[in-house]
Amino acid sequence: MFFGILGIFLWILLAFWPAIIAKKKGYSFLLFLVLSWFVSFIITLVIVLFLKDKNQTTEDREADRAADAALENEYDKQ
Repeated sequence: MFFGILGIFLWILLAFWPAIIAKKKGYSFLLFLVLSWFVSFIITLVIVLFLKDKNQTTEDREADRAADAALENEYDKQ
């Protein structure tokens, strides 16, 4: 009985992890919290990690591409 209640409590707490990451990326906290509760926090976490960041500006994306290109050029030289 105790471990069942503890498991449910941990399930509810762990569901907040992907919901917080989703909120930081500009998605609905409540949507991902409910999804975590009913599907699985692990599956929801994987989904959230693959989502693009809505808060990222065009300049940020261009800087990331430039950095990736520079790393590829450096890797190709070796």
